[in-house]
This record gives sequence, structure tokens and C-alpha cells, in this order.
Amino acid sequence: MTACQRTGCSGHYAPDGYCDECGHKAPAALLGVLGQRPGGLGTVGGPATSPVVSGLTASAHSGTGSRASRSTRGRLGANLVAVPPVPRRDPATAVLADPQVPESHRFCGACGEPVGRGRDGQPGRAEGFCPRDRTPFSFVPKLQPGDVLDKRYEILGALAHGGLGWIYLGRDRNISEAGTDRWVVLKGLINAGDPDAAAAAVAERRFLVEVDHPSIVKIHDFTQQYDKDTGEATGYIVMEYVGGRSLKELALNRRGGGEADSQPPTGSSLALRGQAWAPLPLAQVLAYAVEILPALGYLHDHDLLFCDFKPDNVIHSEDQLKLIDLGAVRRIDDQVSALYGTPGYQAPELATLGPSVSSDLYTVGRTMAVLSFDFSGFSSRFAASLPDRSTVPLLAHEESYFRLLARATHPDRDRRFGSAAEMADQILGVLREVLAAEDGVARPSASANFTGERATFGADAHVPSGPEIAAALPLPLVDLTDPGAGLLATLSANEPASVIAALSAITPRSVEVSLRLVRAHLDADDPDAAAAELALTAAAIPNDWRLNWFRGLIALHHTDFRTALDSFDQVYSELPGEVAAQLAVAAAAEMSGDQVAATSRYARVWQVDRGYPSAAFGLARTRGETGDRAGAVQVLDEVPTSSSQHTAARVAALRARLSTEIGALSESDLTDAAQRLERLGLDAARQARLSVEMFTAALDWLIAGPVSTAIPARRIGAGLTEREVRLGLERAYRVLAGLQTDNLARYELVDRANAVRPRTVI
Repeated sequence: MTACQRTGCSGHYAPDGYCDECGHKAPAALLGVLGQRPGGLGTVGGPATSPVVSGLTASAHSGTGSRASRSTRGRLGANLVAVPPVPRRDPATAVLADPQVPESHRFCGACGEPVGRGRDGQPGRAEGFCPRDRTPFSFVPKLQPGDVLDKRYEILGALAHGGLGWIYLGRDRNISEAGTDRWVVLKGLINAGDPDAAAAAVAERRFLVEVDHPSIVKIHDFTQQYDKDTGEATGYIVMEYVGGRSLKELALNRRGGGEADSQPPTGSSLALRGQAWAPLPLAQVLAYAVEILPALGYLHDHDLLFCDFKPDNVIHSEDQLKLIDLGAVRRIDDQVSALYGTPGYQAPELATLGPSVSSDLYTVGRTMAVLSFDFSGFSSRFAASLPDRSTVPLLAHEESYFRLLARATHPDRDRRFGSAAEMADQILGVLREVLAAEDGVARPSASANFTGERATFGADAHVPSGPEIAAALPLPLVDLTDPGAGLLATLSANEPASVIAALSAITPRSVEVSLRLVRAHLDADDPDAAAAELALTAAAIPNDWRLNWFRGLIALHHTDFRTALDSFDQVYSELPGEVAAQLAVAAAAEMSGDQVAATSRYARVWQVDRGYPSAAFGLARTRGETGDRAGAVQVLDEVPTSSSQHTAARVAALRARLSTEIGALSESDLTDAAQRLERLGLDAARQARLSVEMFTAALDWLIAGPVSTAIPARRIGAGLTEREVRLGLERAYRVLAGLQTDNLARYELVDRANAVRPRTVI
């Protein structure tokens, strides 16, 4: 390979003439060596044989040959995931050498029956009439290389046959004559006699030229061409060309464990419509969804529905994604246009209730599922459902992802995500969790739904009570659009009784005022009053996740941990990307006695966000209860120095070393505890109390069994002998006694010191 000529760059020029490191184009003198035409398109003598359309719609290609500097690996999904950029495809290599529609893909546009099929070894006709209803069909491209539409668009050839017709590559002569080339894509109808297809084209012409979003293919124009044989006018949509690859193509060409490849894989984990298919990495799939959902959100904000989202209709070009094929787009209030969808992706209610924002988001969920795991039968047996989680290793391991898919594809469209932004936010939360599980690196992020922890529960080495947990867990953020939000922001009262009095006087109460009143009753330790207020609020927001959150808090106050667990679990299903929801589930599971589930939840929370120290203390407790002393100490050591609970975690780690409830102590446990105590640097009182705990544990250990003579005497503030340990414990008691202001307490400590001092013989 030829080294890049740019100063300081260590890259090499790829066959396309661009450096694989800095992205700059090779000098004109080198292009011939690389097999490129300076200022031209494609490889010298290169055949136009690509069988798929891989880039119908990324950024408009100006044809100037300029290219922005790119790194060799792009980052997608809020810049969290490194995804190999997909090079722009040279338009000349994308044109089909022999454009044909496979017989298996030929159907009547009117009745849907197979047409153009071969018999008795004879190939089927590409043009003719449907044998069922005599509707004419034609699968032959109407445009040939050299044709010019509207005296402007010169056809270079066919790119592919799409859902609504042939797709062609063209050159915009108006731009080309100005000294640059603009390559465009023209999409026509499957059959000029198909009224539904014609109506779809008219709809595109009417409003799609106004769509303007960087992640949506740009519609430039709409033109017509009269058929030379029939004289019928056929409409064509003119849109930008992007030389990338569709997500479907990336999956089709993915080899097991490798990057996307230009050749189809020899093996496959999934046969999708007869084509080899392999799942993409989950983080990459999540990143793709985060990138493309804003485009759908843009359409929804403009009262438009995409209707036919699937892997075929998203192009990855360099480090950008584009939504393509707007043929099925319709207005939200359109009740008459023909519906377009794809089995396996389309929402089950499409035929009865019509398309909606939630049906669009359903297709995103299905697309993510198809791309991320072996989803055999997704368009048949599982056309409207997900496989059992236990049968799919990925879903069994990544529960948050499973819950995300379950909500996105819920049979009841009112239970799905309410907007593209909401879905993207939860996907981003799941992505952070997946990445943290992969590399152990925490990726905290401010929640759009919850406050942070209000306090840390279980930091003083005891199992917290239900009310303690309820008082510490995060709370839902105030909806700033609520009529009462402004009033709550000015509320100066802090005492629960004052807050209750102030809010109870407000009539009528908005939802946020009522929820704040529920919280005030809980702060006053009156869960029954909180439950009564919440019941009144439920009528206004019957399906709101906040109801279950407060039900969980109320259940914690009642020590009804099973109800708390069920309530928080429902919130987790609604908000699978929220760390706060998993923390609540973990705490309720621990209090319910399910230590396995609690351990798993606490661990996930702690992996994702070190801003939840309650998760670290909880994980240390549950590990300790299973005898995992090292694991308990490890997680406590991970509490960062920036945390307000750092010292508490160090103390808890010391106590975990000394705890006989975790298991039998060893000399190394005692030695490590002594070293930790020395490093703590606490005030005299706390240092003395911990010294008492340490020497007491050491003395019990020594009394329980003689120390092997093979074990050297190490220091724990004293020699590891009974005499030295007793002397150390005596000193600790006397230090504590000297700090007491109460005479009785001081006398008791002196008595303890005298009781433990070693016996002497005179």
C-alpha cells in the first residue's frame, strides 16, 4: 500500500484514493498508481456489478472529489460506541450490470398474487398480465442509460428494485455543467397502472420536498417521463445519493466475530428471506437506534409517519446514518392512503387502527431485535411477539435490553414509548449499561426522569429498614409543564407538616402538587395518608410510571417488600434504561430475601454509575451474606475519593475484614484490617472504637485456636500473640474512657480495660 504523503500521517492510501488514517485524498500524480482517475468516478476499467443498493441516500455527493477528514473509526450513540466508518461507495460501482427482479419477488400490484413465474423449466415473463385479475405488470426498467428526464437528469443505470419500484442513478446536468457533479437517485413506480403506487408517488411529491433533516434523505425534485410504448406518464422522485451501506447489508455481509465484509458469509446464524444473516454487536445496534431515532422524531414533530422502518431503509455512510425510502411516509391524520409495511416489522394493529407514532417506534424495536440476535421466525411464528427470553442467550444475559424491546413492541400501543425522544433516552441508558458490563468502565449520565440519591442507605454496616430505603431512593423529577410546577419551585417550607398544610390548601391540585403531597405524607411517616392521596391522583394519570414508583415507596414504609418489589419492577419495565429503577428493585429484592437478584441488580447499578454508593454498600452486604469477603471488600474499595461516602466505605471495608458472619477469619484478614485502620486517619474516638473491634476480633481468633508456629507474628498495632493483643485492646478501651464526659460510661470502659489486660505473675 502507498504511504500517505501528508506530513505527520502514518496512514496509507486505500484503493478509493483516500488515506485510511487522515481521510485526505491522494495527490493527482498518485491516483493513476492507485487505479483512480483524477477528477473522475470509479476505478479505471472497473465493472459496475454491485447487486445491491447500498447507498441511495447519504449526504449529497458534490462530485468535487473533496472529502472531510475522518478518523478510521467513527463514534456513534452519543459518542459512546466506536463503529467502523462505512466508506462512501463510488456511484459508478453501484449500477447494476443486468437489472432484473428475481421471480420470487414478483407479485401483482393489485391482488398480491405471484406473477411472472417460470414453468416447466422456462423462465417467467418480466412483463404481462396477472392471471387472476388481468392487471398489467412490468418488472423491466423503463429508463435506460443515457435517457434524460426533464432535460436535466441523465440516467446512468438501475441501482435496485425497491418496494415501490425501480431505483436509478442519475446525474444532475444543471449542477454538472457548472463544473461539479451531483449524483442523484430517481425512484419510479413498480407499475404505472398500480393506483396505490401512483398515489404514494403523488404524496411524496406533495410534501416530502419540505423534509429537511441531516439524517433523512433529501428529496430534491419530482419529475415525469412518458413511456415510449404506452404513452403513460410515470412519476419519479429525485433524491440525494449516498454511497454507504444499509444496515441490512451490513448484517448480511457480517462474518461471525468479524467486521462487515464485502462478500457474503459462508455460514449464517439466521436465514432471513433466504439470505445469510448474522447479528451485529448489541452496542452497535443500540448506537444505531440512538442515531436514527431523532430523524423519526423530526417526522413525528411535523405530523408525518414513516410507516416502513426496517434495516433496508437505514444507510450507514462513513460515520453518519441516513433514513431512506420515504415511499410509505404519510401524514398522521391521513385515513385514506394505502398502507405500506413489512411483515415481521409492522405493528399488529396497523390494519385495524392504522399507523401512529407508537407503530413507528414498534418497527424500530423489531429492527433492533432482528439486527441483534438470531431471530428465526421473526416474520412468521414471532411476527407479533418476541421469543421467550430464556431461549435467546443475549436476552437472557441483558435483561434491560429485553425489557426495552418488550416495551417498544408491546401489543398494546398505549404501553409503548410515547415519543422517539423518550425511546432514545432509554436506549442510551441501556447502552451505557451494556458497555459498562463489557469493559467495567462506569459511564454516568444525568437522568431525565429522576433526581439523584437523596441519601445513602445501609452505609453503617447494617441492613436498612424499609422507611430508610424509601427516604434515600431518588424521586421523579417535576414535570415543568405541569400547572403547579412554578408554585412548587417557590415552596419554602421544609417540615413535612408545613408542606402538607401548604399543599392541602391548593385547589384544584395539579398532578405535580398531588405527588408532592404524597411525598410529604411519606416524609411525615404517614404512608396511609400518602396512599389515599395517590389513589386520587391515579385517576388523572392512570398509566403513569410515577404511580408505581410512589406505590413502591409506600410499600417500603409498610415493610411490604413483595409489593414494593412488584411496583419497582413495573417501573423498571417502563424505564429499562434508568439506574434508579434498578437500584429500587435491588433494595426491594434484598429486603424480600432474594439475595441472588439483589446482588445482580446492585452490581449492574454500580457498574454503570458510581454516583449511587447505596449500590456499593448493598452489593457488599449481599456478597458478604454468601461468604464472599474479598468481593465485599473489593466493591467498597471502589467507592471513589470524590464520594461523600468514601470514608464510610473504607470503614465498612475494614469491618468486612473483621466480620465473622461472613466467614472464619484468617491472619491476613487481621493484618489487612490493621493496615486499613492505620490509613484511615480518623478522629481519636472513631479510631479507638474501631481499634476495639479489631483487637476483639483478633483476641477471639487467637482464643478459638492456637496459632501455627509456622505463621510469623505480624503487627496489628501489637504482636499477634494473646498478650500483645490484650494489651492493645486495653489501651483502646482506656483511650475511649478518657474521651467520655459521662462518668458511668467512663467507669464501664475502665472496667472493660481491666478485664482484658493480660494476667501478670509477681
